[in-house]
Amino acid sequence: MEGANALEKTGSISIFEEVGKMGHEQIVYCHDEATGLKAIIGIHNTVLGPALGGTRMWNYATEEEAAIDVLRLSRGMTYKAAVSGLNLGGGKAVIIGDPAKLKNEPFLRRFGKFVNSLGGKYITAEDMNMGTSDMEYIGMETNHVTGLPVEMGGSGDPSPVTAYGVYMGMKAAAKKAYGSDDLSGKKVSVQGVGQVGKFLVGHLAKEGAEIFITDINGDRLKQVSADSGAQVVGMDEIYDLPVDIYAPCAMGATINDDTLTRLKASVIAGGANNQLAEEERHGKLLRSEGIIYAPDFVINAGGIINISSELKGDYNKDLAYSWTEKIYDTTQKIFELADSHDIPTQQAAMKLAEKRIEEVGKVKLSL
Repeated sequence: MEGANALEKTGSISIFEEVGKMGHEQIVYCHDEATGLKAIIGIHNTVLGPALGGTRMWNYATEEEAAIDVLRLSRGMTYKAAVSGLNLGGGKAVIIGDPAKLKNEPFLRRFGKFVNSLGGKYITAEDMNMGTSDMEYIGMETNHVTGLPVEMGGSGDPSPVTAYGVYMGMKAAAKKAYGSDDLSGKKVSVQGVGQVGKFLVGHLAKEGAEIFITDINGDRLKQVSADSGAQVVGMDEIYDLPVDIYAPCAMGATINDDTLTRLKASVIAGGANNQLAEEERHGKLLRSEGIIYAPDFVINAGGIINISSELKGDYNKDLAYSWTEKIYDTTQKIFELADSHDIPTQQAAMKLAEKRIEEVGKVKLSL
């Protein structure tokens, strides 16, 4: 592991213990004193193909928090790619620090060198607090980068396609809960109006939903509210609203012991990763409460679908949207599997993904 002791522990957890539990192949610690770069790259599974996943930059409170985030996010990318039928594995990177203070050309190019050192086993893209311009700098040091600007032959910002997939998954969940996928008149709370949340609100407004939004960025809230007519509510208030659908589109783990006693929604469908604080326990609680949960890694797969089209070398926007639209059918299939086996939808989605990884793995071994 580059830039770190092989027996690295962060805080109270053992990284090797967590890696063993989640089944990761490799964790890479990246450190560059000159630029202040501190990053962790997680490669979870490469059975289906190279590990693809965006780079997130966040001012984590502790290194333990960053490590857990990259482990969970990279694992989620494995399931996301597999359930979407892509020939890609799961990976993710997190950069620790304040983007406003640290991000510049040398900083990003140094990170690009670390990505390049993995020889294509990990392919990066943009994620939280990272954009297409950042990918340009990273791309100066490695070819293993996606999400480049359209003018450079890339697919650009994947957020609109991600939001469209979330919208498709939400409609499938509404069909399951209410007997119709028509969202007009439905009350929807959207937690987080970054790029994905903003575009999701646009789809909801166009269909005539009644929308409530919250975010840590007040200026962004005002703009999205002005554009869509959505009502702004407090960060904590979002959990107590009498809505039909709750759409978490910010950080993960917002479905937890506290919020589950407060949520009024019959459907949870959003773009955030790792929404369940405890996958197994909270998945079971949602099912027992009769809440329809559209698994996050299924319905937020539009971004990776979009990028996979770019990787083929001839990006086709219409094809990317057409493929993303299939998230509706995949989500319905997962609901059917969950009902037939009487298991949580999260577990059903993971079973579907794991089955494909196992079957394709056997094919590769036989070659």
